[in-house]
Amino acid sequence: MGQYIIRRVLWMFVVLFAISVITFLLMRLVPGGPFNTERGIPEAVKRNLEARYNLDAPLPVQYFDYMAGLVVPRATDSTWKRSQAEHYLINIETPIFGEGTAIRWMNFGPSLNSPNRTVTAIIEDSLPVSMQLGFAAILVALVIGIPVGTLAALRQNTALDYASMAIAVTGVSVPSIISAPILKYMFAVSLGVLPSSGWGELRHIILPAFALGFVQSALIARLTRASLLQVLREDYIRTARSKGLSERVVIGLHALKNSMIPVVTVIGPLAAGLLTGTFVVETIFGIPGLGRAFVSSIGNRDYPLIMGTVILFATFVVIGNLLVDITYALLDPRIRYD
Repeated sequence: MGQYIIRRVLWMFVVLFAISVITFLLMRLVPGGPFNTERGIPEAVKRNLEARYNLDAPLPVQYFDYMAGLVVPRATDSTWKRSQAEHYLINIETPIFGEGTAIRWMNFGPSLNSPNRTVTAIIEDSLPVSMQLGFAAILVALVIGIPVGTLAALRQNTALDYASMAIAVTGVSVPSIISAPILKYMFAVSLGVLPSSGWGELRHIILPAFALGFVQSALIARLTRASLLQVLREDYIRTARSKGLSERVVIGLHALKNSMIPVVTVIGPLAAGLLTGTFVVETIFGIPGLGRAFVSSIGNRDYPLIMGTVILFATFVVIGNLLVDITYALLDPRIRYD
């Protein structure tokens, strides 16, 4: 297992490098630029802005300068003063090398459309909000999806099974861009029991978390039902029942554990997407999350913010997939990686 994890981590850096190159090139191929406006700006001003942010350099130079600031750690002492373009995500103080010394890592650069803010500051402000919403949405998806799928499998071809799958199909068919406004109108406008927008209190999380989580719970319910039905037909389930084990032990300890592999497979990338923000729900409920900032950066051609959010999202995805593969071995002892 240890060797497998090391190989996957090394491949993770290769994947992130490829994603960064592709993202960097696609940004430059899209028409327009960060300083293009409807009214236009004088050409001399535009050239000065491009020179200030190193956008007049050749593309390879721009790429390697950006990645050097992101990947290469920097050691600083007490005389270091942060410039407007420097804001490191990771700051580790090292007093053993002297007072005020530190190792700083992951500088995402300045935001081109918000001169007074850096990309790191935007991530520090927005990512915790998106992660709180994402954790709540994942909890909703699991609390609803797994029990509904389990009950549907145990009561196959009954009214409960048909009703559960009807709800699941409805959840899959109705995306959050439709369910979120409906929930907002019902519970915030008509009933007035929950706020329609805002962030900072527990009641602000309920509607957006349910709008995100219910769609995913429908997918998890269908996967749980299909996988559990297959596992219940296995020989070791019949053996466990013949030994006199209670139905609760057979289902909970043997069947449900092994049927979770397909569910875990989708939870990995699904969690990465939810934790890094969903633009539609964040926009509808006025949530200051990272997904909203990411989509705005695309329209504004904010190159550093686009690069930072894409690399951050890709990192969540590859780490999520690695955790999923490790979980496989914990759920099924027959799976070995070494």
